[in-house]
This record gives sequence, C-alpha cells and structure tokens, in this order.
Amino acid sequence: MDLVTSFKNFIKTENLFLAKDHLLLAVSGGVDSVVLCELCRQAGYEFAIAHCNFQLRAEESNKDEAFVKELADKYGVAFFVQKFDTEKYAEENKLSIQVSARELRYEWFKELISFTDNQLSYILTAHHADDNIETILMNFFKGSGINGIKGILPKQNRIIRPLLFASKEQLRLFAKENTIGYREDSSNNSDKYTRNYFRNQLIPGLQKVFPQVEENLLNNANRFREINVIYQSAIDQSKQKLLTKQGTEIHIPVLKLLKTEALHTVLYEILKEFSFTPHQTEEVKKLLYSESGKYMESATHRILRNRKWLIVAPLISKELAQFLIKEDDTEIIFPEGELVVSTGSKMDKLEKENLVAVLDTSDIHFPLLLRKWKTGDYFYPLGMPKKKKLSRFFIDQKMSLNEKEKIWVLESNKKIIWIIGKRIDDRFKIKDSTIKTIRFELRSTE
Repeated sequence: MDLVTSFKNFIKTENLFLAKDHLLLAVSGGVDSVVLCELCRQAGYEFAIAHCNFQLRAEESNKDEAFVKELADKYGVAFFVQKFDTEKYAEENKLSIQVSARELRYEWFKELISFTDNQLSYILTAHHADDNIETILMNFFKGSGINGIKGILPKQNRIIRPLLFASKEQLRLFAKENTIGYREDSSNNSDKYTRNYFRNQLIPGLQKVFPQVEENLLNNANRFREINVIYQSAIDQSKQKLLTKQGTEIHIPVLKLLKTEALHTVLYEILKEFSFTPHQTEEVKKLLYSESGKYMESATHRILRNRKWLIVAPLISKELAQFLIKEDDTEIIFPEGELVVSTGSKMDKLEKENLVAVLDTSDIHFPLLLRKWKTGDYFYPLGMPKKKKLSRFFIDQKMSLNEKEKIWVLESNKKIIWIIGKRIDDRFKIKDSTIKTIRFELRSTE
C-alpha cells in the first residue's frame, strides 16, 4: 500500500478530521513536515502553513524560514510565521529550551486557529512512529505511569498527528521518490537533548538485542491506549467516591482512602492534578497516619491532614494584600469575595448571620483597611470583655490551616472591627446609644 493511501486510511480509521476541514500544518522545513504538506496536497486536503523561527541556530534558522515560505508559495497556500526569543523565554520561566519551544509554538498555533478569519479547523503536526517510540521510552524511564506509556495520541482536542502510522524511513523514502527537497536540522545530530540521546544512542543499542523493538513498542502503545481507557474509567469512579469539593478545596476522607484498592496509584492520580510529583506520593501517604496539622506542598497546592480528612487547597500568596475602603465605597472585590457596604439608622433586630456585620458608626473612622490577618492580631470577641489573639480564636473555632489562611479582617484606626465571616469586635457592637449603623455583607463572586 502506498503512503498516500495509508495516510488517508489512518485519518479515516482514527476519525481525525473531515475532507472539508481547513487545516493548519506546522512546518519546520524538515523531511517530516515537508512530506506532511505533500501528502495533504496529494490527498486533496485544504491547508495553510505555519512556521516557528525559534532563533536558536543563527542564520540556519533564517534559512529554514525562507525555505518554508517558498514551500507555501509553491503550494499557493497561506503562510504564517512567528519569531521567538526562545532563550530569553527559557531563562525567564526557568525551563529547558525544548519545553520553552513547545510552549511557545503551541500557544501561537492555538491563537492562529482561534481567529475565525483564518477559517482553520485543526493543527496538524508531523510526529511520526519514531517520535512515538522515543516518547514512550522517555515517559517509561521518567515513571509517568500508564498515561505516559500509551504514547502520543493521534488526536488531542484540535491538535492532530496524522503521521503516527509511518516510520521516519518511510517518510524519507517518500520524499526521495517524489523528489521533495527539505532542510536538515544540524541539532538533530547532537546528544545534548534527551530525545536525541534516545534516538541516536539508546534505541540503536536496544535493536542489537531486540531487533523488533520498535515494532513491539508501537504494538504495546496501541494496547496501552485501550488499557488507558479502562484505567481512566476506574480512576474516575474512585475519584467520584472519594473527592468532595467545598469551594476551592477538595476534601478526602482518610478512612475511606485507606480502604481503597491500589491506594498508591489512586493517590498518585488524584495528586498529579494539583502539581504533586510522582515522588511525593509516598510522602503524602504518610499523612494518612500522621496527626492533624501535618501537610505537604506542591508548586500550586497544599495537602493538609485535618482530623479525619485530607484537604487539598490552592496555595495562598504570603504577601499581605490590602484594600482601602473609603466612606463613599459601596462594594469592594477582594480574593475571598465581594464586600457590600451600606448605612442606616439603628436596627431593632440584629442580624446573626456570620456573613453580615452591623456595627455602630460612632467609633468607626474612614478609610477602613481590609487585609489578611497576621500573627499578633487581636480583637475583643462579641460578648467578651477581654481581648483575644486571633490565633487563639482560630484554635477555639477548630479551624484548619487552610481555613485560617483565607481569613481577612476589617480594621478601623488600627483596631479590628470584624473578622470577616466569623465574629465582630465587641467594642463596635450596636448599643442603646447607637444612632447610625453601618452594614457589611460578604458575598460570593463565584
């Protein structure tokens, strides 16, 4: 079977796109992407070409750009090009060059197809069978689990890889038979990058022991794709039984989690969504047997043991954000919601809801300060003649670490008048002598 027929069959079998769809081809100028262009032409698909100049190989990068532009002119299709300062992006974001290039190109591709004027349906990349083999091995050695060793998927949202059925050698042969010119990337010969090491050193070494290693790995990838469907279904069922969402937090019952089969795997699948690494899974398991208050953090979240629960919550900035409230302000948006302010005359009946505070205005001086609580803060809890530190008040309220970190206070003239959503200060309560009141209400912005 010729490559064009195999190409069309693969697209049909995997249900990648329709003949009427207008495609955006990511073209570097190498043999893979140039062959992809020719296959699309011979198959009769409409396409445009996009090229990323990462400016990593000086003049060679500019020559790649010029070559791809000529290719677009040859096919008479729209040509999009973008120059990136990849090294600067990598340095600023503390990423490798390869990861930086991937983030930059995919973000740009998505922008291109988001413009309705371009009338583009899908992004097509030229990943082939050899790329898939390298990815499977890299993910296996990184310990990424079943989700990683299923390999590259032919379709993920609007990104399509229609060459996964073909080897690099088949693409080279097609280029030769059709007299197709292409650019050689000199960096592909360097083992500086991890993928190149797998391509140039590891896989050839494995072939000496297992000549059919590439074919076997691709067959395994197909099996693991199907296994992954079953696996994800089981994981989703476990998550549904274990996870309860409360606002921005996820609550997990410790006893129920301990009874879960394949505990380590289920815990890993729960944690990875919150930026925890595979290596942290074992440490998090220790929280199941620890005392209340122990926690672990990822780059974005904290998981806390709080009595009979594990609580996963976003990390809150340690910076003490604050907002000034002027006398004529009626609503203030802050990280925990919206604070609505109104004034009135003395009320006969006090509102007891924690989300509302009605106070005597006689000792309240503007501007007010809305801020996060901090160590050393104290107030006079309603109904109590003595002051109490907020930290002690939180202990009495049996508040978890995550709950405490979300607490904001309202302050007048360096005195706390309300712990938002919890308790007002006794000094500012409505008295018999009260004439005017001010009302604060905390509302959710979700």
